[in-house]
Amino acid sequence: MPLPPLVTDLTGFDLLLSVARLGSMGRAAATHRISQPAASARLRELERRLGLTLLHRSPRGSTLTATGALVADWARAAVDAADALATGVAALRATHESRLAVAASQTVAEYLLPAWLVALRAGHPGLSVTLRAANSAEVAAAVLAGEVELGFVEGPDAPAGLHAETVAGDRLAVVVAPGHPWARRRRGVTPAELAATPLVSREAGSGTRRAFEEALAPLTAAAPLLELSSTTAIKHAVAAGSGVAVLSSLAVVAELAAGTLIAVPAAMPLQRHLRAVWPASGQLIGPARNLYAIARRRR
Repeated sequence: MPLPPLVTDLTGFDLLLSVARLGSMGRAAATHRISQPAASARLRELERRLGLTLLHRSPRGSTLTATGALVADWARAAVDAADALATGVAALRATHESRLAVAASQTVAEYLLPAWLVALRAGHPGLSVTLRAANSAEVAAAVLAGEVELGFVEGPDAPAGLHAETVAGDRLAVVVAPGHPWARRRRGVTPAELAATPLVSREAGSGTRRAFEEALAPLTAAAPLLELSSTTAIKHAVAAGSGVAVLSSLAVVAELAAGTLIAVPAAMPLQRHLRAVWPASGQLIGPARNLYAIARRRR
């Protein structure tokens, strides 16, 4: 229920308690780090608001009236409660700002977040970070459940119930082993060819898989040749000759440089956005907000 208008501001009551405790308007003003005229004006405003005379004012100083002493006695519990509330909130903020729980899709967790977290720790040396690497659907679920404060996903659109902001761009790459027939191909592989080819793929719910399937639309991708739960496992399977995969270009830089995987040109756009997500009903604060800002700056 809303507070009564007479007690929505406790600063005047707190000053009145200081006058009662210290026996002087001047000492009370000094304790509150305001001038004596400002203290006097604040107490006159409190008297006006309450419709009561709280102080005897004389050339020798100010003392509480009987009414003022009674009001001060009643106010003490409220002011003490406000002080306890402020202390508790400060303790919660200190705890909140010393810990950060983040969930990220595997591409972001493995290839982008490490550098972002190094930059974050430079400004928060005592920060403890918990990072959960999962597919994009699981990241979204963790954010919605309040298990983490901030998530990073790869899907083509914002999950329901979450606010999403693009923090990085990425391009999907079609990759094969050096001995695969497509390895020497110069003409881009078409959407129809890719749709008809069973791929070595991540599980359903993976942002990479969703982005590829969206890029194929209105064509439907063939059932996967292999369904593996990590990008590293897919890279090893493809390098061993298992077939074709579509992976983040961020994930295959080392393999392309070493020649263990070959990038096949594609006759279709395979760009996508990587997004930060948090509950649509909330806002980022503390280390979560700072990590989001770092990710945006590194775009």
